[in-house]
Amino acid sequence: MIRRIAVFGYGLSAYLVFLAVFVYTVGFLANEVVPRGIDDGAVGPLWIALPVNIVLLSAFAVQHTVMARPGFKRWLTRFISASIERSTYVLAASLVLAAVLWLWQPIPETVWSVEVGWLRVLLWATYLVGWLTVVGSTFMISHFDLVGLSQVVADARKREHRPPSFQVKLLYRFVRHPIMVGFLIAFWATPDMSQGRLLFATLGTGYILVGVRFEERDLRANLGEHYLRYEQQVPRFVPRPRQGSHLEHLDIDAPS
Repeated sequence: MIRRIAVFGYGLSAYLVFLAVFVYTVGFLANEVVPRGIDDGAVGPLWIALPVNIVLLSAFAVQHTVMARPGFKRWLTRFISASIERSTYVLAASLVLAAVLWLWQPIPETVWSVEVGWLRVLLWATYLVGWLTVVGSTFMISHFDLVGLSQVVADARKREHRPPSFQVKLLYRFVRHPIMVGFLIAFWATPDMSQGRLLFATLGTGYILVGVRFEERDLRANLGEHYLRYEQQVPRFVPRPRQGSHLEHLDIDAPS
């Protein structure tokens, strides 16, 4: 009983940390609401700020990529329960991202600034649409599995956790990676682009372009011909005209 309570508490705590860091990131990139935005704080020499920021984002990319690989998961579950493997990944990613936000060196020089009122509103609305796309896309597959809560709840109830089947729903009928599309929109949609924000957006975009290839390699290995057909029918990021209505339905076992 104590072990199951501890496992559930760990998973819930990891999720709450994730939520806090996610919400802070939205405000951080917008330079709004949160105590310190991406362009706030003491401005140091560029020769220091640039490599520090590159190292910070690279550390997040490495952690996020390595811990998501099946081989690392198998190694990790030799030391911890499989029920908290996903929560551990979520917690680690959240803590590394929190370090990025905390240690980020501002480079506030302006790259562009939109002064037209209606266009500023449109860009801010697009920014929010990007984040809503990120969140909404997780619920189109299985939000609580992605953040590790389903696994710890199953453990608490003494039930075997069964990963959800891979299904092509809603935005996934038009692009293979709607979560990443949401991030790309949020990175670039801003009426005020500083050099620091441009660096974040550029490196974040680069990571996404590389990271999805690792993810798709794992999906092909786990799902085989089913995912190969999906790749042939659906583009990574940019939807094709009139594609969704003709998409073949797929409903197969998802990788754990």
